[in-house]
Amino acid sequence: MKKLVFASNNAHKLTEIRAILAGKVEVISLGELGCHDDIPETAETLEGNALIKAEYIHRHYGVYCFADDTGLEVEALDGAPGVYSARFAGEHATPSENVTLLLDRLSHTQPRHARFRTVVALIDELGTHFFEGSIEGTITTERRGENDPIFIPEGELRTFAQLSESEKNSMSHRGRAVKKLATYLSALACHHE
Repeated sequence: MKKLVFASNNAHKLTEIRAILAGKVEVISLGELGCHDDIPETAETLEGNALIKAEYIHRHYGVYCFADDTGLEVEALDGAPGVYSARFAGEHATPSENVTLLLDRLSHTQPRHARFRTVVALIDELGTHFFEGSIEGTITTERRGENDPIFIPEGELRTFAQLSESEKNSMSHRGRAVKKLATYLSALACHHE
């Protein structure tokens, strides 16, 4: 398997994932595949949403592919927003609106423990596989930076947004899930040699 389609149009995610999988597999974006469809994420779980996207691309384009879904699970909100993280403030909410609502909901709450969790669904010649990564941390009381400006990973004083791309990739939930995917792909490549 030399090429693998990543079922996402998120340029930030694509850059992150290409960096982690560099040298293992060429990652093709949906745009490069010629797919500009908006794939609805209607499942109640991260696994379900990742699988919906991967199955859609596999079914319509006949290619091996993977997709991910990520959720921020806040303890004080009983695991919310979770699978609804991208639309916490409404169906067409911006990341900034989601952050504002979350900070508002937590304004009088201590402790502020949370977990970021990513599930990757891969469809290849052997079937469907799931890889999960998570990281514990806390929610700040104000924004610090641009992408993920309110989550401080355990053992850090900075938010994800304040970390360099390589620092974030080395510890992030998505990084951990994609590294498990990378390990699987390496093992598969060795098996085929």
